[in-house]
Amino acid sequence: MRAIDKVLEHEVYKDLVRHEAPLRDDDAEYIVMAHRPSHLQRMRDAVEGVKEGGRHIDGDTVVSPGSWEAARRAVGAGLDAVDMVMAREAANVFCQVRPPGHHAESHKAMGFCLFNNIAIAAHYARAKHGAERVAVVDFDVHHGNGTQQIFWSDKDLFYGSTHQMPLFPGTGDVSETGAGNIFNAPLREGDGRATFEDAFRERILAPLHNFAPDVVFISAGFDAHRDDPLGGLQLVEADFLWATEQLTGIARRHANGRVVSMLEGGYNLTGLARSVAVHVKTLMETGR
Repeated sequence: MRAIDKVLEHEVYKDLVRHEAPLRDDDAEYIVMAHRPSHLQRMRDAVEGVKEGGRHIDGDTVVSPGSWEAARRAVGAGLDAVDMVMAREAANVFCQVRPPGHHAESHKAMGFCLFNNIAIAAHYARAKHGAERVAVVDFDVHHGNGTQQIFWSDKDLFYGSTHQMPLFPGTGDVSETGAGNIFNAPLREGDGRATFEDAFRERILAPLHNFAPDVVFISAGFDAHRDDPLGGLQLVEADFLWATEQLTGIARRHANGRVVSMLEGGYNLTGLARSVAVHVKTLMETGR
């Protein structure tokens, strides 16, 4: 978060309108549209039981005394972002949040994720604002198993993902298609720009255009960067810029430009910050 804050202090970003991620009184109502009520209670109990230090939920995922507030603010950021783009108060919104969300399934936390922030926001766009077709596109190096699982049987929710495979969490094969609404484009370790662009065009953009979404969400993970320690893809800042341009183009054509981007992975701080910088700058330019 500090690395991103520092790079967004540059003069280029002086026109950004910044909001603190809120704690909303109504967030539980929408969390349980994507998660089982028992999962919501389990996360609350897990954090309340930690007095200091941390507690492992699984081998990767740890909660501390501040995790409940952080997780709720991450959810709240997505809900407020939807409100803003649907009301045309903003052309698009980037949610700089932790914890990330795309690994959290309807019934369990995993992979650093407590709640699936973007799946909750997608359901909220339908329930609160009447969006009929909602799309999530995910370019994190890891497959968003949680978003796929939550969207699996709903033909009006689109999930498209480029990701390295094999890699955690082990899902994301092209054969995983849900109700005809899941579009996976697995990449191999060492793949770079050419392979990424081809897969993105053919496996993500083409069906996304046919889906004609009312709002486009981006699971913006930047751990596909060549310098990231948790992945083996060879993407650089220009590749994230290109992907952002493609998705905002789809949004302009079908969704009145409405884009909500939510931060997912990214573990090399320099690569993360620079990638977020080009992503946000592109959103600013396409949102004018």
